[in-house]
Amino acid sequence: MSQFTWTDHSVRQALDLSANLVDPSLEYAGVSTDSRSVAEGALYVALVGERFDGHDFVADALAKGAAGAVVSRPVEAKPSAPLYPVDDTLEALGSLATFRRTSLEVPVVGITGSSGKTTTKDLTRAALGMTRSVHATPGNLNNRIGMPLTLLSTPTEVDVVLLEMGSNKPGEISTLSAIARPDIAVVTTVGESHLDKLGSFAGVLNEKLDLFRGMTAGGLCVVGDEPAALVDAAKALCSNLRIAGWSERADADLRPEQVEVDVFGGHHFRWRGHPVTLALPGRHSVANALISLAIAELVGVSPRDAIRGLASAEVSSLRGEIRRIGNLRVVVDCYNANPQSLRAALELLNDQPANSRTVAVLGTMLELGHKAPRLHEEILEYALGLNIDLVVATGGFAEAAEALEADEPKVLRAQDWRKAYPALSDWLEGDEVLLLKASRGIALEAMIPLLEADFGSGSNSVAAGEA
Repeated sequence: MSQFTWTDHSVRQALDLSANLVDPSLEYAGVSTDSRSVAEGALYVALVGERFDGHDFVADALAKGAAGAVVSRPVEAKPSAPLYPVDDTLEALGSLATFRRTSLEVPVVGITGSSGKTTTKDLTRAALGMTRSVHATPGNLNNRIGMPLTLLSTPTEVDVVLLEMGSNKPGEISTLSAIARPDIAVVTTVGESHLDKLGSFAGVLNEKLDLFRGMTAGGLCVVGDEPAALVDAAKALCSNLRIAGWSERADADLRPEQVEVDVFGGHHFRWRGHPVTLALPGRHSVANALISLAIAELVGVSPRDAIRGLASAEVSSLRGEIRRIGNLRVVVDCYNANPQSLRAALELLNDQPANSRTVAVLGTMLELGHKAPRLHEEILEYALGLNIDLVVATGGFAEAAEALEADEPKVLRAQDWRKAYPALSDWLEGDEVLLLKASRGIALEAMIPLLEADFGSGSNSVAAGEA
């Protein structure tokens, strides 16, 4: 890949500004939106948020070494610093990222989905990493700020770019896809999430499908096999489509074979004749792994190398992470919660050996709009129908338990999980499998220090399948 450098001329090109005053000697070391950590010689973009206005910190950014700034209103700045006036600095950030994208000569992979997108991105990075240099979205910085910044920070020497894309309102995936123009577009799954703004399952599906609508001509598509509506819609949009998962809808060569499950819920299976071991529990993790293997194959990585890479994949914090607290096994899955991901987590608990006592601590699924009460009731009913010994219903699930008049011996109900904890602690014997599942805003992982104090001197993250 040829060396890319931001210049005064290229910035003006990207922002569609007059080139009459171009300074041919001016180059930028990169693009930054944070005045606190701006690098020497960088271009500072003054974003405007709900709680901050980057224009208030332009002078600070320049004092710390920024060489210029993108602004949408007048600011105080030293006369020698170039200012690039735009109508909207967030859109300008996207325009800069779009310009950077056009210079890339390597495959760009875009990944979205109602759940599993961060895990699939992490698995894909691992599957590619044995033989490819990969630049990927850090953490889950997948919005209109994080994704452009990932593109803008792409190093010159890289073989593949992995971009995670998230959305909680109509049009966001369309905007991100137009910036990224993925060569390989991936939708992990679609479910009822962010319904407060996306309205319905159909709205969520249409939003995710915008990734396909924005990919490069002749682009390749990969989807999970659940739900069927996703597969059908993808077939209508994509002529080059791979489908991965457990069902008959999946391509025959993208299904797991000879599957075995260990006591941690970790799956071991064969793919293309090779054994695959995952450091992630649950059937849904297998589907995500198969999607990653499909992506690796599309960029030319051999099955053997991709599988070797998967074995080194690390579990992201709070996403199906398994911790040992004394003799307790705690599945910490507190980063995302919607009906689809919650069912998958409950299935993992249900699949534990028959001699394991199991507990599901459930916190509110956020951003479900007016459908929230019904969806909490449906999930609680589903949980109560499984072989789970105790369900701790808090927040929206406490309200659902009251509406359903749920069986008290199997349900511990409290509006706040902190109020439920003393009764839960008394119920536990210390050798159970405990699931913590809630939306990020609930911060259910704050229960872990209490469990540590009561049941162990400390905890360690362990991969599924390790003793």
